[in-house]
Amino acid sequence: MARKLILRNINKINIEMEINKLHNNPIYPIRTAAKILNISVHTLRMYEREGLIIPHKTEGNQRAYSMTDIERVECIRKAINENKISINGIKTIYSLIPCWEIIGCSAFDRSNCQAFADHSKPCWTYSHSNRICSSINCRDCEVYKDYSNCGSVKDLLKKLTGNK
Repeated sequence: MARKLILRNINKINIEMEINKLHNNPIYPIRTAAKILNISVHTLRMYEREGLIIPHKTEGNQRAYSMTDIERVECIRKAINENKISINGIKTIYSLIPCWEIIGCSAFDRSNCQAFADHSKPCWTYSHSNRICSSINCRDCEVYKDYSNCGSVKDLLKKLTGNK
């Protein structure tokens, strides 16, 4: 009985891991992603230029998007259209994510980090040379990945402010 339960749990974990891989797999070219989101290709490129998203780049330097990327853009669109938050406002909200706490930066890294000192754009838009983040691809960084949707950012801000 216990063995069956353990095997069932292992299978469940394996299935969840596969779903997560598929969800994060960048399979949609920019035109398809724009169509799914009902926005223009120009808008997706503008979000990239503004530092709100980091699309995957293929070997041929083509942008590719995953379902996680699509959900991130949906969150951004909702903030803009329903909550009337400007792009600069969204960038400021992303800049308030304490990446130094999440990554575990040293005092030295924080003292030389624009993301720590500034609050106008997300940490993944800065150059991270000679610091802990210099070896991390921003798209793969837990700060970018874990706070890709509205709910996770809101939950983090609640946690940090002591609200439930």
